[in-house]
This record gives sequence, C-alpha cells and structure tokens, in this order.
Amino acid sequence: MNNALTQELKLPPKMDREAVRIVALGGLGEVGRNMTVFEYHGKLLIVDCGVLFPEEDQPGVDLILPDFSYLDDRLDDIVGLVLTHGHEDHIGAVPYLLRRKADIPILGSKLTIALIEAKLKEHRIKPITRVVKEDDLDQLGPFDLEFVAVNHSIPDALAVFIRTGAGNILHTGDFKMDQLPLDARITDLRAFARLGEEGVDLFMTDSTNAEVPGFTALEKDIGPVLENLFGHAERRIIVASFSSHIHRVQQVLNAADAHGRKVALVGRSMVRNMKIAEELGYLEVPRGALIDIKEVDNLPDDQVVLMCTGSQGEPMAALSRMANRSHRVEVGDGDTVILASSLIPGNENSVFKVINGLMKLGANVISKADAKIHVSGHASGGELLYCYNIVKPRGVLPVHGEWRHMLANARHAEATGVDPENIVLADDGWVVDLKDGRAEVVGAVDCNYVFVDGSSVGEITEADLKDRLVLSGEGFVTIFMAINSQSKSLLAGPEIHARGVAESDSVFDSIRPKVTKAVEDALKDGTTDQYQLQQVVRRTVGRWASSKLRRKPMIVPMVVIV
Repeated sequence: MNNALTQELKLPPKMDREAVRIVALGGLGEVGRNMTVFEYHGKLLIVDCGVLFPEEDQPGVDLILPDFSYLDDRLDDIVGLVLTHGHEDHIGAVPYLLRRKADIPILGSKLTIALIEAKLKEHRIKPITRVVKEDDLDQLGPFDLEFVAVNHSIPDALAVFIRTGAGNILHTGDFKMDQLPLDARITDLRAFARLGEEGVDLFMTDSTNAEVPGFTALEKDIGPVLENLFGHAERRIIVASFSSHIHRVQQVLNAADAHGRKVALVGRSMVRNMKIAEELGYLEVPRGALIDIKEVDNLPDDQVVLMCTGSQGEPMAALSRMANRSHRVEVGDGDTVILASSLIPGNENSVFKVINGLMKLGANVISKADAKIHVSGHASGGELLYCYNIVKPRGVLPVHGEWRHMLANARHAEATGVDPENIVLADDGWVVDLKDGRAEVVGAVDCNYVFVDGSSVGEITEADLKDRLVLSGEGFVTIFMAINSQSKSLLAGPEIHARGVAESDSVFDSIRPKVTKAVEDALKDGTTDQYQLQQVVRRTVGRWASSKLRRKPMIVPMVVIV
C-alpha cells in the first residue's frame, strides 16, 4: 500500500498541469469534518464541508471546522461546492466557508439543498445553489460531473463521478447497499458498473464500517422493534437520534400512531429539519400525530413520545440537558429512553455519562446494545467487496473514517485485486496527485483543527484547551506580591488564593514563608526582572503543591514592582 506515514512529508512541489491534486481538509483519520479539495488546471472543486463534534478533552468547544487556510489565497479559483448529503459532518461548516466567499455555487440534491439553505438563512447568508439529482451531468470549470444515487441513513444522498483529463474519480460520499430501503431508493450499482467500464482511476470510498464483516442490516427491520418497545412502555417515551435522520423519525411516527401516542419534536434543528422533510415529501406525518412541545403537559404520560437530539452525548443537546435536569422536559421514574443511533468513536464517555444520568432519574434506557433500534448508514465489509468487484478501480483512496477503518477498507480493495501500489492511505492535509491514472502522496499542507467557541472561530488553540483541562481537573492558584524596586524588598504579600482546589486557602500558610524567602534570595542575587521573579514564585508553589497536595494546578503569579 502507498502509505506515507513512514516518510517525512514536506510542502508539495509545484503542481503538474496534467495532474489532479487532491487535498482532504478533514474526514481522513477521523469520523466527521469531511471536506476534500480537487485541483485541476488551476481551478478548485470542493466535495462536502462538514464539522466534527468535540470530545471530552476539548472543553467549551462547540464545533470543529476544517482548516480553510489552504484556500485563503485561492478563493477566486473555487468553481463550486458539491454536497453529497445533508448530515452535519458533511454540510455543517458551509456557513463558515461562505463567510470567506459568499458566491461559491453549491450543488446538491433537493433535500440537501433545502437543509443547507435553511442553515445558511440562520447565518444570514443567501447562497447560490443548484439542485441536481441522480444521472444528472454538470460542469464546473474543468470538472465534468455525473451524479449517482446512493443509499444512506438520510434520503437523497449522492455519489459524484469527476471526469478530468488527468483521470476519473468516483467519490461515494457516505453510502450503504440496503436492498429494501424505506424510500425504495437503492445504491445504483448499475451506474457504478457503467462508470467502472469507462474507467475509474481513483475510487474514494466510505470507510466508516469497513471493519464490520458482512452486510449492514436493513433499515426496515427497525420499525417492528420500535413498535414492540412502544407497546410495552407504560409512561412517556423519549427517542434520541440525529436531527437529520428522517427515516428514524418516520419509523417513530408510525410506531407512535399505531399505539395511540402523539409525537413532539424537541430541539430547534430537529423541528427545522423535519418541517423541511415534510414539505418536500420525504416525511409522511400521520394525521394528528405531531404536536407542539407545549401540548405535552396536557396529555397523559402513556400518550406521549418525545423525539429529540443528543444521542451522541452532546453537552447542549436536548437529551443531555434532560439528564442534567436543565431542560423543560423532566425525565421521571418509569420513562423509556431509546438511543436510536450508533456510538461515534470518541463519544463513548459522553454517551455513558448521559445514560447514567437518565438511569439515576429512574428512566429505562434502551440502546443498540439492548435491542435492534438502529442500523448503520455505512457499507460494511461485504458491501465494499461487492463495490470493488463491480467498479474494478485502478486506484483506491479510502476516506471517511479513523485509520483502522481506512486500513480495513484498503485490505478489502487489495483482496479484490487492486494493485497494493495503487492503494493510497492518506491523512488530513496530505497532498495526493493523480497523473496518468496513478495516485501518490507528494507532500502535505497545514491542516489543523479550527475550534468554534461561541462567536469565536479559530481563536481557541490547543494550548488554550490544555489550560482549560488543567483548570477543570486541577484548579488554579494565584499569588500576589509587591516589591520595592529601590530597596529590593517585599512591600506586600504573598497573598495566595485558590479556586477548584478542595483545600481552603489556609493550607497555603506553610508555603508563604518559602515563597517570600525564594523571592528575597532572587532579589539578593540581582534578579529584578518581573517575569523571572514570577517564574521563581511559580516553581516554588508548583513543587510544593505537587508534593503536599498531589496536584498540578494552574499557578498564576502576579509580581508587581513599584
């Protein structure tokens, strides 16, 4: 396999005019933040522009964006943005990209365009959009595009075939091969075969489920399980899922209607997305099945279903707030909570924290481990093997997944006869050039996490997050001292105060004389620089806190020289 991990990657060379350059700004080595830039004849095409959700070691972060710095000097060269489907990890960062250049044309299916237009409206951005569907042909600059229907956990997903003079690329987006989907729209393997006959020089395939053997279970099998759970629930039912999982909401509506229950959608994104889905005909709401959240209190508990966000333990999502008792919906003894999703890698602790909180409140929590209440939206190993045998690509670049997923995907490609030298494994920011039908890693560009924290975008750094972790786990200690610059003597202090440390401030009484002596000794040795004196204080208190308190708090010395 063509794996550049063993190499020291430098900036890529000047691009060969007869090559296509491919740079993933997210989605490789991680589950989320999907975004890939294709360059040909000086023009750029972008496929997807999504977000990654923060983990526990990123406190205070709302979203993580792709690093757009690679594009900052090339914004006028962007000919368009293709969105493969409407999940947040593929469209969530679009508003932040369009802040840089608002007139980038956006192509996507009817549902995808409706979802992104609604999102952009909240950001007060009016985009230039174009609706495409399967079998459509389009052209953006030097890129000839053909769109292919694929099945996923959201309707209207598309793969995109990119024709260039340097080679043909088939990008699957997220997909699976459900043969009996709820919307009767299957992955178009006939189109895959036809494009394979034409020649696929680089097959960019979804890796998320590559480690899972066999085939992904059918979506239709979830409905009867939900109906059975609804039939046995005695009080309220709360179902948590992604805000764009229209198929799951449809099944919840059907099960609720069959058992005489009313459904209230909880969460702004859930309400917005389902309204769009209903208006466009992707969601069929039984007459009278949907009610406003305000009406819930007027109904008996055994007639209520709440459909909310938060299945991944997101701190600000509805389910997490219910578990923390900070939501208007109070979870009580005997309520049934159904987590209708799979765990995204990295979210396990957050999800278990929510589950524990709900169970502590007396809820009966049901997850995928307890009942078949969710199936993946991604192709398992058996489906990937089928696709490789149908497409017969010359080269493969696994995308969308952690390294273990991409490696498993690469092994499937090799097992079907793809030359290992033509299987490229890459990470975010690595530069892949496709020329004469052969792809290889030629360098790397900066590709960092860009953190969104409230209205701040990109201002929070990894160092800031480390400080936040120290503050949250170890607390902080401030030490104030005033020094006379003429006499080089101590005028005031040291005053020591702590926050987030279990002990009271009196515990620092024993260290005050040592701090005073350390500073006086430094002054006698001729040290008058404020920063150096602060370092003396920091080291003295730090060593004492480590040995005495068994802690490593953040130490903030303030030495004033007057």
